Order: sequence, then C-alpha cells, then structure tokens
Amino acid sequence: MEVDREDGRTATMLRPLACSRSVLNRAHGSASWSQGDTKVLAAVYGPKVGTKKTENPEKASIEVIWKPKTGQIGKLEREYEMILTRTLQSICILTINPNTTTSVIIQVVNDDGALLPCAINAACAALVDAGISLKHLAVAICCCLAETGCVILDPTKQEEQKMKASVYLVFPNSVLSVLQVSVTKIDEPMEHGIITSVTHGAMSVEDYFYCLKSGRAATAKLSNFLRSRLQNRLPSDLLGDT
Repeated sequence: MEVDREDGRTATMLRPLACSRSVLNRAHGSASWSQGDTKVLAAVYGPKVGTKKTENPEKASIEVIWKPKTGQIGKLEREYEMILTRTLQSICILTINPNTTTSVIIQVVNDDGALLPCAINAACAALVDAGISLKHLAVAICCCLAETGCVILDPTKQEEQKMKASVYLVFPNSVLSVLQVSVTKIDEPMEHGIITSVTHGAMSVEDYFYCLKSGRAATAKLSNFLRSRLQNRLPSDLLGDT
C-alpha cells in the first residue's frame, strides 16, 4: 500500500543521515547523530570507580541522563532513559570493568520525529568513540502504523502525531562486529535478533511482524552508515558484515 509523505519519501525511505564523533572535548567519548531535522548529542564519561547500591558490583554499570532541548525532564524522558539504559547494558561487555559506572548523557538538539532511535544511534557511536567494550554495534529505527494500515519508517514529528501506533526497534549490526579478540562467549543471546522492541498504541500481531520485517530490511543502510563513520575507531577485522 502506497502512502503520500509531505517530504516526498516512499514509505520505507529514511531521511538523510549524519554522524560525527569526538564532538565534545571534555567527554571521554561523544557523537552527534542526525536523521533529517532530528539531531541528538551523546557524551560518555567513564568508566568511573563505583556503582550504585542497587547495582551488581561484579559488573560494570551504565547510567543514562536525558537532557531535553528545553524545560524539565518528564515522564516520557524518564521512559527514554530506562529504555536506553537497558539497551546499552545489553550491548556493553559489563564484565570487563566491574564495579564501575559509565555515564551516557543525551542532549536533544532538535526533535522532528524518531527521537529515541536517534538517541540510541548517537549513544552507540559515542560508546565506541570512548573505547567502551561492546558485544556488538546496534542500530535503531522507528516504524509507524497509519490508520490505513500502511507502515512507514523514520517518521517526522508531524507524521508521528497522525499515526495509529508505532514501534521502536533496535537490531544488532553484527553479533561479532566489535567483539574483543579475547571474548569467546556472549552470555545474553538476542531473541530473533532484536535487542529492544518498544510499542506505543495498538497494533495486531500481523502488523507488528510487518513492522519488524520492514525495520530489519531498512537497518542495512543504517548499519553500513554507522560502520563507515566508526571504521577509523575500530580494527578493520572487527567491523564484520551485517
């Protein structure tokens, strides 16, 4: 089913991508990520010695702090922090620096749709820039379901507001893409190759799996783009194929 989009894109077409690393001098690692007019900065500080009392001291801890473009942080931003924390914990190798905390600061520069996926992509690039050991890279995308049943990818803010439902999906770039040579086992296998899946609104199981299929297909472009921006930071033999 075809859909008319105001910016002229097809249903599965992504907005122009942009990514820069080491954009902040005082952070241990940083990156900016843009999709169309949505832009996010991510800064990584750490690992620093010590974890919160609620964390396992035998593993490293990841904390995420979300900073809106304007105003105070609200319920939605707290949800974003939680999703980001769980996603980043699942891709980081937490046994390498036990009893340490790595802080990831997300600064929203502009929100024109698909904000959380942009933040996840920025955070992943910033972690690599900081030299944090990862099991694999991750790429995130937003899929929206219109009232007509059409699925569109990477929506603008205006498109998001018109949609019946949406799902944020995070996929591994490649399970072995950035594994350290000494690491031979992944303790937390990903079910069906999905790292994170968050749905808002109501959609059928059939619609969800169609979103999953469309999102997975589109992440090939995101994966190739991310690796091209990180290839100078990672050994060439660890970049792998999607």
